[in-house]
Amino acid sequence: MAEETKKKDRGRWFREMKSELKKVVWPNKKTVLKNTGTVLLCSLVIGACIWIFDGVLGSIVQMILSVFGG
Repeated sequence: MAEETKKKDRGRWFREMKSELKKVVWPNKKTVLKNTGTVLLCSLVIGACIWIFDGVLGSIVQMILSVFGG
């Protein structure tokens, strides 16, 4: 009996999922390209900031180590 209930619940889940997917408004090609460009640009900017910050901190650590003979 529990097995039948699980099968019915699974079937209901798939039916509900299918009906929800019909409600989704998928973006057009222009929107996808615009959003992809935005994500890539932001990733590059953040990556550059991290790279610069790492270089500055690395230089500071090297300077401190050289001053204190580490």
